[in-house]
Amino acid sequence: MHGVHARVSWERIRQSERAAATGVAGRPQVKGKAVSSDRHAAALPDRQAHALWYVLHTRSRQEKILANELGARRIEHYLPLMRRARFYGERKAVVEEPLFPGYVFLLGSVDDAYLADRTKRVANIIRVTDQQKLEWELQNIRMALSQEAPLDPYPHLVRGVRVEVRSGPFQGLQGIIEDKGKDSRLILQVDVLGRAVSLEINGAHVQPID
Repeated sequence: MHGVHARVSWERIRQSERAAATGVAGRPQVKGKAVSSDRHAAALPDRQAHALWYVLHTRSRQEKILANELGARRIEHYLPLMRRARFYGERKAVVEEPLFPGYVFLLGSVDDAYLADRTKRVANIIRVTDQQKLEWELQNIRMALSQEAPLDPYPHLVRGVRVEVRSGPFQGLQGIIEDKGKDSRLILQVDVLGRAVSLEINGAHVQPID
């Protein structure tokens, strides 16, 4: 019964958001190619007019399959992946796993989110109230991955000092600093997920920002 109510609520959200989109009838268009889910993707998808970020909470182990289906439908999305070593008996394999298991980020219209929901690979769709903040957080995640930074899961922080890396290979990266010593950890948060990852960085390379 809960699934029926959730579906009805999503239909209502879909209808209201479509009606509110600039008051123009029809589906808002999002131009451009769907972004590859590869961790080396050059950039996040560009946010076109009326396009919004949605967080897709996937069913178990469905992140890559869902990302592939979104790509096939030319729906903009972002799935940050991280290479990890896995051992199968005496055999070692390097595999790419989602940095945030269970989540894919979709950028598009409410109809795009609805199509993702129809794949049956989505358990829940999280509406993002602060679009700019999420995009800023994802840009920092992407930048760290592009430099092949070894990211580790980290408890989500509510408060902290926001800093920017001013020199070195991670110049321009912004996040929350944990320590002020020589060996500090820079925390990259995604508030909408309540999750974070961290990387080791020389404390001399960072400066506080407003």
